[in-house]
Amino acid sequence: MPGLTSKSSVTTGSASRAEPVIDVSNITKTFGETTALNDVSLTVGRGEIVVLLGLSGSGKSTLLRHLDGLDRPDSGSVTVLGAAVSSLKGRPLRALRGQVGFVFQQFELVGSLTVLENVLTGALFRVRGPRLGLWGYRRDLKLAALGHLDRVGLLAQAYQRADTLSGGQQQRVGIARALMQNPRILLADEPVASLDPESSAQVMALIREIAIDSGLTVVCSLHQVDLALSWGDRIVGLRHGQVVLDTITQGLSKQNVMEIYGRVTTSTGELDAIETELGTELGTGEASEPDEQGELDLATFSSARDNRR
Repeated sequence: MPGLTSKSSVTTGSASRAEPVIDVSNITKTFGETTALNDVSLTVGRGEIVVLLGLSGSGKSTLLRHLDGLDRPDSGSVTVLGAAVSSLKGRPLRALRGQVGFVFQQFELVGSLTVLENVLTGALFRVRGPRLGLWGYRRDLKLAALGHLDRVGLLAQAYQRADTLSGGQQQRVGIARALMQNPRILLADEPVASLDPESSAQVMALIREIAIDSGLTVVCSLHQVDLALSWGDRIVGLRHGQVVLDTITQGLSKQNVMEIYGRVTTSTGELDAIETELGTELGTGEASEPDEQGELDLATFSSARDNRR
């Protein structure tokens, strides 16, 4: 693979900085011989809607897992809502996670439970003792769960089994479950990777609408450039485990995209594979050919950015 991009080459834009709620400082994480994150630093302000953008394996999911304390860095520090996540254990860590909602790529629902029961699991950290289905939850929690289902358009499906829903509906249940925590931060790991384009657009629009209405801070990983352009306020690009770009969405240029994904040529099998993946991610359905300067033809780039919600 190409060498890692040096920290000094990070491209930055004029992204605004509100009160910081996430502060990642020089974290490195390795898994065996693989370096997943290499000296990554990132600050996210309150109320920001941030996209982590990059190819599969660029470090997006690993970075999100560090923000929730699911992974711990080999070096560096992670601070979320003023707490040093890297050093938390037991009850303090659970308390922090109660303020950080997580929307997963594969939904992570219990298919044999009703939609309402799945949403109520988002409140488990607030419920003591055994729970036997719906009977184990307080009335106020049930009403809150029904309210969240109404918010995501699934109130009529509250008592259906979760495994009877479509993929887009299941992801909406996942969003409602995360909202049951009353989170201050929402993390989303490739939340629409398993969905069709129409459902993807609907789910992403819903997350954005809820975030703006509730003042949530959102960090979401995506690999689709067009979707990132139409959804996020700020884009942080990762490549080979390093941050290579940090800019407001409106300031994203064609060159910025190339910094994230690399120059596409046909000189090696490795870059051919990247070209194929880029073609899919840009919504063309087939590999894009380099132009005469060797840069990627981003036919949908400007329109996606201009049509941002």
